[in-house]
Amino acid sequence: MDIKEYFARISYRGSHNKPDLSTMSDIFQHHIQAVPFENLSIHCGEKIELDLEATYNKIVRKKRGGWCMENNYLLSWVLKTLGYDVTLLGARVYFPEYEAYAEEMDHLLLKVVLDGKSYIVDGGFGMSYQLWQPMELISGRDQPQTPGVFRFQEESGIWYLEKVKRKQLVPNQSASTSHNTEEEVCRRIYLFTLQPRDIEEFRGCNAHLQTAPDSLFVTKSICSLQTAHGIRALVGWKLTEMTYNYRDNMDLVEVRILADEEIEKTLKEKFNITLDKKLVPVNSSRLSMF
Repeated sequence: MDIKEYFARISYRGSHNKPDLSTMSDIFQHHIQAVPFENLSIHCGEKIELDLEATYNKIVRKKRGGWCMENNYLLSWVLKTLGYDVTLLGARVYFPEYEAYAEEMDHLLLKVVLDGKSYIVDGGFGMSYQLWQPMELISGRDQPQTPGVFRFQEESGIWYLEKVKRKQLVPNQSASTSHNTEEEVCRRIYLFTLQPRDIEEFRGCNAHLQTAPDSLFVTKSICSLQTAHGIRALVGWKLTEMTYNYRDNMDLVEVRILADEEIEKTLKEKFNITLDKKLVPVNSSRLSMF
């Protein structure tokens, strides 16, 4: 494992001598625009290993992506290697269709302490709820980013992350099957505490999410990548490209349904992913990704 090889993977050519907020934010931005959030291994007969070297080999050398326990585990190694004070945290993701948070911890994120301030670094949520910069851990303050306005709310030691969404302009509405977002102004994302976690605590979660029949990651094949101006995502056969703040505080959402023979080419051209095994696309869950 070599930090310079990782920097080449994310096309980062900036300074890394000083572990400050600017450097961390720059590396983070490069990571989310180079490394997809994806669960394609589950749908092409591979097992997702909770092992740092395996994750490094997959993301850095094979130029794949990963989910939270891969992206953020790798980012924790990167930041620690550069001298940052990093702590693993565990979260429970919110499902709007059920109006409830997951019952068990199902998301890995990072806390980084810099100059007496704490920041949340999460490069592994993907889709349109992916942070574009580290967020200062402070309750009740709006923190505007390109994807929208994020904020934390803290109640009795539990921290809640939410995002204020823009309205969406969808030219070909018929191709979009996601639930109605017009009424949805503020969207909950997940809750977490500041209890430090060890990577071993995520081993059960890592196994469950890739095997349970009702897991979002089993019922949907997902690949999303942040771009310079928005996000692109392939969920099952549905390719969505979103441009943030396209006009009048609206996000442009362009949707196209792909044929089977277009999948492999799209993964290569849109996400720079080449799979070793054949992907079997899946989108059998009613849970929305946007």
